[in-house]
Amino acid sequence: MNNKLRAGARAALAIIMLTIPAVSYAQVKVIMSGGFSAAFKELLPEFERTSGITVTTASGASMGDGPNTIPNQVRRGVPADLIILSRDGLADLVKEKRTVPGSDTDLARSLQGMIVRAGAPKPDISTVEKFKQTLLKAKGIACTSSTGGVYLTTVLIQKLGIAEEVKGKISFAAAASVARGENEIGIQQVSELLGVPGVDYVGTLPDAVQLETTYAAAIPEGAKEIDKAKKLIAFLTSNAAVPAIKKSGMEPPKR
Repeated sequence: MNNKLRAGARAALAIIMLTIPAVSYAQVKVIMSGGFSAAFKELLPEFERTSGITVTTASGASMGDGPNTIPNQVRRGVPADLIILSRDGLADLVKEKRTVPGSDTDLARSLQGMIVRAGAPKPDISTVEKFKQTLLKAKGIACTSSTGGVYLTTVLIQKLGIAEEVKGKISFAAAASVARGENEIGIQQVSELLGVPGVDYVGTLPDAVQLETTYAAAIPEGAKEIDKAKKLIAFLTSNAAVPAIKKSGMEPPKR
């Protein structure tokens, strides 16, 4: 083919491409708290592959006063088609009618656990008394500013009768602060602790002082992709999602 023919072919191809309608890719925007993120990241590629729906993900805490908590993002109108957070954080949004009625769906149950720096002695927290002594002896305690941290700082240490002794040692800090030696122990959702580099997992808190957190999904009012968000909810609650949920340290919800 000579140069003139090649140029003509390229021009014809360009005209054809301009006349073909652009492909519209379905996209769902999710705002999610950290507790469910490990399972979600493992499940997402399969959902996108089988559904043809692209998902973009933003983050936020389930609870708290900060502007970037998921409830406060929803309240100020940050665009989202689906939110995933603790039931405690979702409850007010449902009451305020900021979610599509009937869209809230439980996804997983998670327990609180403890970590120490990798290689450090693991404390015995098999009983409430031993757990209490661990908190008293710890030089620094890390927790999240979300559901688990609120429980630790406003309920648990009062229940144990050690609020005055330990409140100055508790900081809202990431689990990585334990890996760096900035805090001696970390207490957080198990699903947020497994896989953190530089730490060793100790175990779950004793049953009598345990906090079981349920993570749930809901479609916020104003969502543009409601049907596609429902497909994502259906996938996350299907039997196919169970192995990833368990691998992340959580359990499927009781239905």
